[in-house]
Amino acid sequence: MASVAVQASVMLNTGEVVDLKTTLTEGTEGELQTSTDYAVSAVSIGQFADGKMITQILQPPTAPNGCSYAYIDRRGEILMVIPVAVAGVQNEAMPPCRNFTLQAGDTIRVMASTAASRLFSYNCITNQGVQAIFTGTPGGAANTSLTHIKSGQGLGASLTGQSIIQHFATSVDGSKLDSGGGVYLLNDKGLPVGGVAACNPIKLQTEKSMMGGAGIFLNFVARVTTNA
Repeated sequence: MASVAVQASVMLNTGEVVDLKTTLTEGTEGELQTSTDYAVSAVSIGQFADGKMITQILQPPTAPNGCSYAYIDRRGEILMVIPVAVAGVQNEAMPPCRNFTLQAGDTIRVMASTAASRLFSYNCITNQGVQAIFTGTPGGAANTSLTHIKSGQGLGASLTGQSIIQHFATSVDGSKLDSGGGVYLLNDKGLPVGGVAACNPIKLQTEKSMMGGAGIFLNFVARVTTNA
């Protein structure tokens, strides 16, 4: 796997802009730290901005072949999902989905994609403020059930009793996706009750959608269907 430069920048409530740049291995999740261009040393976002708040994402995490997903980690849990993009293809600055104060130990984690990666990433936010990322790698004409990147559990086991109010997905598969151009949320009878189309992170920055959310119960799954 190639080592590539991953970059991002965020604004804090103090008016500071934090420049982030780290060399990461494609296909392996890694930590994005502060750039030594504007800081004495490369450190975690929580150490650099302890007690401060992220108010805007000026540049989402970018890599040469795009990023599949990114998030802020706090003690092994997903604190906030972050939109991703490819360098030179991004939208205007985005606010985080909720305000929170950074703590020492908080880190930004990024999955930089390889050129051939088909990893599908589904990012969602619930009515209880829980944020989660589910992934899976389709192969050929098949159904792929996505699992949580932390627990390895499916959608229903992870979010039982909660409702998805915002979500977005990334995939390079495009026309190969038969599940509504992205992912369907299936109930315990195997019927679609929600879903969201996927964005190719190599061509466009992901954006959160409030359409297609659903209440989640046990045995619900996030399912991707591909035709090749």
